Amino acid sequence: MESCQLVMAISALALNIAEGKSSDEIALISAVFSQLGDTLDTIAAQRELCSPGEE
Repeated sequence: MESCQLVMAISALALNIAEGKSSDEIALISAVFSQLGDTLDTIAAQRELCSPGEE
């Protein structure tokens, strides 16, 4: 998938998720996905730094 296709797919997904939801609900969903992304970044960084036998 090319980067432009990925951007369009993510935008379409966001529009579908937001449909029929209040601004407060959208804000909460956004916070959940932000935390998920941050946690995944932390896991990836921890694996990169702490992989046994790979220095």
